[in-house]
Amino acid sequence: MTIADAGTVPLVDLAAQHHEIADEVAAGWADVVARSAFVGGPEVAAFETEFAGFSGVRRCVGVANGTDAIELALRGLGVGPGDECLLPANTFIATAEAIVRAGATPVLVDCRDDTALIDVDAVAAAAGPRTRAVLPVHLWGQTASVDELRRVLPDRVLLVEDAAQAQGATRHGQVAGGLGDAAATSFYPGKNLGAYGDGGAVLTDDEAVADRVRLLGAHGSSSKYRHEVIGWNSRLDTLQAVVLRAKLRRLARWNDERRRAAARYDALLADVPGVVRPVVAPGNHPVWHLYVVRVPERDRVHDALRDAGVGVGVHYPAPLHLTGAFAHLGRGPGSFPVAERLAGEILSLPLYPGITDGQQDRVASELAAAAGR
Repeated sequence: MTIADAGTVPLVDLAAQHHEIADEVAAGWADVVARSAFVGGPEVAAFETEFAGFSGVRRCVGVANGTDAIELALRGLGVGPGDECLLPANTFIATAEAIVRAGATPVLVDCRDDTALIDVDAVAAAAGPRTRAVLPVHLWGQTASVDELRRVLPDRVLLVEDAAQAQGATRHGQVAGGLGDAAATSFYPGKNLGAYGDGGAVLTDDEAVADRVRLLGAHGSSSKYRHEVIGWNSRLDTLQAVVLRAKLRRLARWNDERRRAAARYDALLADVPGVVRPVVAPGNHPVWHLYVVRVPERDRVHDALRDAGVGVGVHYPAPLHLTGAFAHLGRGPGSFPVAERLAGEILSLPLYPGITDGQQDRVASELAAAAGR
């Protein structure tokens, strides 16, 4: 019995995906065990080739998790101490953590009020002589305006996509992960392409960057016991590669199911007072990692839905400058008004491949009732 069968609507339900690939994964895992190919090996190499092709880039390097992927992408491009990296204030903390771990300085900017994506004008205003990279975050399954950032930034500024929520999303027909100088993604279980544990990857067209990423993620070693630089251990697990290959074969269809569910929510919520539906930027074709609405009295609505058995979430409840971890940046309340306002209004609704019409009807009905109180 899944959570959904028990009378609730979960925010995410991975059971149907697992059921669809269970036999394939079991056979693949059995083969890995039989060959004792537990680290690296053909499954990882095959996934890297397949995911690079899916993303429209030359190279993919599998790593241990999405946070490592961002740091390795930055280090692979030569970003480090003395460099500033611009990023949106409304992102998961991992984006900023990776910048700090690479030795660079995070510089926050505000987001757009309509799409919640990084504000290109804010980036242009904040860029300075020490700006080495911008990290546009493809939030909630929609790609940031990487092409517009290219036009307003000097050529020396690198664009490193945080594509953890946008596997398969496109902008003007180009797939997320292939829009910048490099991209990082996460295979955390709840992602559109999720493993059965942690995992991540760096994507790039630059062979030298890919080679350096692989070197850094293998203790700085290109061959056994030959350590050319100081690195660390960040490898995609072979068993997870089996899972990811099985899911990748189905990802386009699953993303289409998400798109249909998002379109259905749009119709169900079109006339609900107080509920602002998500806005898609021109040229974007999202994959709806999350379907995020805006409501007044968000916390009250959130709790009412939870009490009614509807799984909802908040992505994210506090902009980075208002977290204790980044208080040292010295940007207090009011520094990024759009991100701060959104943080108090956003609400993520249940959406996943396999969500039923009945489940969506219930979510919409409960949301309308809660928002109208």
